[in-house]
Amino acid sequence: MSSRFVIPLLAVLTLVILAVLGKLLPAWCVFLLVTAFAKGLAALGLVLIIRSGLLSFGQGLFYCAGGYGAGLFMLWGGVHDAALLVLAGGLVALVLGSVIAPLLAGYRSIFFATLTLALSMLAHGALTKADFLGGSDGLNLRPPSFIGFQPANSTESVYALYVFACILVVVFSLACRVHFNSVRGLLSLAVRDNEIRVEYLGTSVRRVISENFTAAAFLGGIGGALNAIAVAHIDPELAFWTTSGEFVFVAILSGYLSVAAVFASSIALEFIRSFSSQYFPNAWQMSLGIFMLASILFLPNGIGGLLQRRKKRMKGNEPA
Repeated sequence: MSSRFVIPLLAVLTLVILAVLGKLLPAWCVFLLVTAFAKGLAALGLVLIIRSGLLSFGQGLFYCAGGYGAGLFMLWGGVHDAALLVLAGGLVALVLGSVIAPLLAGYRSIFFATLTLALSMLAHGALTKADFLGGSDGLNLRPPSFIGFQPANSTESVYALYVFACILVVVFSLACRVHFNSVRGLLSLAVRDNEIRVEYLGTSVRRVISENFTAAAFLGGIGGALNAIAVAHIDPELAFWTTSGEFVFVAILSGYLSVAAVFASSIALEFIRSFSSQYFPNAWQMSLGIFMLASILFLPNGIGGLLQRRKKRMKGNEPA
């Protein structure tokens, strides 16, 4: 069967398995998965930038923009449908990213990373002082509806949000997988390897980087909006440097070769942090540090690199 049909079938099968799994897991576990999916979407956007040879320490800016976009759309616009709220958050981040992208596309290495971090912290400081947006305390949100369906209790609400998050993950994972295999996606890897050669081939490197940065902003906004709905709260900490650091952590652990590895890494990070803070409340940061050091030492290309090697090994064992 052609890969054109295999990938969509696998996506549908994955969605069904995740939906069934949500019925079997306890509510606290389902909630952790939703937050992991939200951060995984933002980290997936960061992977788009990493494929171009750059690293952003300001992905939290768009995560925050998506969260505030969805939250204010609910509180000020009176919209309560989760799909519209997530779309609003993604569009707010997309507009912000499209404005910033051309300004940053000419910078490289530490200059690019530092500028993205500075913009994120600038937003954090501005939101902290904005009393009409709740200041440092942020704003509380109300439970959303799901395409006209209003959950009757908290259990139904968590599961409905989980299924909604699974749909977002599958759709955007499929879109990114198609993009990675497309000409524009492969150009990102070419930019990573040799910018000058790409320019001589007639492609604008600045344009490739701008497109990836804008797409990353959109994914960050989608993740931020989903997180805002799940937590029912938005605050300036969404733009703080530690939030961006979590996305960098996930991106390093996953590598830039696999979409599925991004969400696997995000889930691993969320559960490790949850259990570490429960059983080692005074040393959970050290647990995360040890986990990250181990992943760098034993998985230098991330989980995606491990999956890629296994796939090549399986192809090598196939009979001619």
